[in-house]
Amino acid sequence: MQRLRVLLKVEPFPLSQVRLLDSPFKGAMERNARYLLALEPDRLLHRFRLYAGLQPKAPLYGGWETMGVSGHSLGHYLSACSLQYAASGEEEFRKRVRYIVGELAECQAKHGNGYVSAIPEGERVFREIAEGNIRAQPFDLNGAWVPWYTTHKVFAGLIDAYTLCGNEQSLDVARKLADWAYRTTERLNEEQWQRMLACEHGGMNESLANLYALTGDEKYLELARKFYHRAVLDRLANGEDCLPGLHANTQIPKVIGVARLYELTGERRYRRIAEFFWDRVVNHHSYVIGGHSDGEHFGPPDKLSDRLSTNTCETCNTYNMLKLTRHLFSWQPKGEYTDFYERALFNHILASQHPETGMVCYYLSLKPGHFKTYSTPFDSFWCCVGTGMENHTKYADTVYFRSADGLWVNLFIPSELRWQEKGCTVRMETRFPEEDRVRLQFSCREPVEIALYLREPYWKAKAITARLNGRSARLSPASQGYLVISRRWQDGDRLEVILPQRLHTQSMPDDPNMMAVLHGPAVLAGALGKPEDPEPRVPVLVTAGKPPQAWLKPVRGQSLTWQTAAAGRPNDVRLIPFYRMHDQRYTVYWRVVSETRWREMDAAYRAEQERLRALDARTVDMVQIGDEASERAHGLQGERTSAGEFSGRRWRHAVDGGWFSYEMTVLPDLPVELLCTYWGSDVGNRVFDILVDGVKIATQTLNNNAPGKFFDVTHLLPAELTRGKTKITVRWQAHPGAMAGGLFGCRLLRRDR
Repeated sequence: MQRLRVLLKVEPFPLSQVRLLDSPFKGAMERNARYLLALEPDRLLHRFRLYAGLQPKAPLYGGWETMGVSGHSLGHYLSACSLQYAASGEEEFRKRVRYIVGELAECQAKHGNGYVSAIPEGERVFREIAEGNIRAQPFDLNGAWVPWYTTHKVFAGLIDAYTLCGNEQSLDVARKLADWAYRTTERLNEEQWQRMLACEHGGMNESLANLYALTGDEKYLELARKFYHRAVLDRLANGEDCLPGLHANTQIPKVIGVARLYELTGERRYRRIAEFFWDRVVNHHSYVIGGHSDGEHFGPPDKLSDRLSTNTCETCNTYNMLKLTRHLFSWQPKGEYTDFYERALFNHILASQHPETGMVCYYLSLKPGHFKTYSTPFDSFWCCVGTGMENHTKYADTVYFRSADGLWVNLFIPSELRWQEKGCTVRMETRFPEEDRVRLQFSCREPVEIALYLREPYWKAKAITARLNGRSARLSPASQGYLVISRRWQDGDRLEVILPQRLHTQSMPDDPNMMAVLHGPAVLAGALGKPEDPEPRVPVLVTAGKPPQAWLKPVRGQSLTWQTAAAGRPNDVRLIPFYRMHDQRYTVYWRVVSETRWREMDAAYRAEQERLRALDARTVDMVQIGDEASERAHGLQGERTSAGEFSGRRWRHAVDGGWFSYEMTVLPDLPVELLCTYWGSDVGNRVFDILVDGVKIATQTLNNNAPGKFFDVTHLLPAELTRGKTKITVRWQAHPGAMAGGLFGCRLLRRDR
């Protein structure tokens, strides 16, 4: 039962009324369905039973299910099976939902207070919270890894089981769990609440709002409102882009929750937050594939060209941005929203699944020359495996929306809509984006008056045209980004629409000479060799300012495939849609230069390769900074130290007076030098000592030493520190309150005599 205070202008059809037809999207859904059936519910339920004092029925899965967020996968799995049942009607998925809900009900009854969870030490953590004893960090609450986040996944799964599968028991379990959450937090004051919400808490506000909408119980709405993180949401409400430096996927579910609260309360403040946040993320923090974040965090707005790493575009983020987009589109149906939805669906979500194994990506790497890495079936269970289970079940959920007067066609995905209330079926047949033609056929019991709204995408090459039953038909401008044809539709009516696509480019907001290439909505990537091959030299493009049609030529007999025509340096490259790029190194972003600049770059590259060859010849030992295997082999130790990636290179630093060290091989009877690599634009309180076996050999300060480039510092080690030794310990020790690093490279070299 809905209790909306806001009249939605459009709304989606139930997933059960739309069926996918043959396409890459249906193929992805079927692969995902096979994976869901390969998973054993009892293994996902292991810790739920264990922590309820019941005997587990099967061993625990690996990966994150052995860690502090165990149970999150069960919540996602429950949602995914519910979605897959709605999307396909396959009874096996509803059967699994029924079994899991029954098991959760048994565990909940054993606890006796409404609680049900697989979180290690969860009962202790929530008992301390109820007492007002709150110790919160961004990903740690009273010693547990994001317990409210994990609880939200279970809530969401239970609600999906009820709304999509009609499972009454799941609503009962959800209500009892919500009653427990209400009692656990009812004595917290506002300061305690805000301290607690500093830890990632998922979309608790969304699930509680949904529970209120289903039950009408006001205490769930009251609790949903309390899960309002003022430190972020107040600033967004005031139109402040406070996102730089924040963990991206911590924020999006909060905003989805306030969007839902807007619908249920009518409070405009909630709408302002959602609309402002969406605009900032999509138009100022997102890459061309529709994803955002680097290393899971937002960076400065409109500054993305130096944030192309192996850890760009966490898939969970885009899963949540698509959920948020559906809310905004319901309030105001604009092509801007569905243009983004299409871009992210094709180029991030579809691109994140392996076409043979069905395994999924955590990150969609945009580091030039890198490749996609995928989960394993039973030993990953990352957050993006959980959202991945759901992503590929619901491709049909936004293809069509409805309004009081009509049908909205948002996405050009082969599918069949059964509009039961109107007594008609609409079948969409197309090979888009491999072709420009989309065919819509109506089957109606009786003639029916419908305004048909067709999205007019931003990427169209020229005017969209249509033919109705073989004759030219007029499409009139309608809502922003949509065309409309209104008529009394009859059985057998056939509308054929031509959506002319074109090659076009999109530049980085902070670097017009770094760009991506698209055809229609599809981002194209250049194939650069197998992942096991050495990291390639990524070509640049010399285009003389011409449009892409001038320097990209279609490859005969291969759909959506182009070859650069004497524009690639040092070699030409084949481009295909990013969603089809698997088991290959690739680049999505290209640097565009003049012929003169290319010659300069080539000369610099060759000189640098010669320098590196000379360094390699002198290298006694080298640590691959931030590489787990290399750092482990070199005996990494430290305090308050962490690693990350910047500009395609890994770094390590220590903060607040911390340190880190490596054991490195030396030559006992020959002089050696320590070479350290730093980023020349690093600033701040970065003052640290370098010690060898406890003896200080240098103090280093990083303060804009070499703006915009990496630089090396070499230290000659005194002979007495290496004499008679084969190993030394090199330590980077921050001064009190200061940082050590970031260190990007570390080598021991034979002294260059």
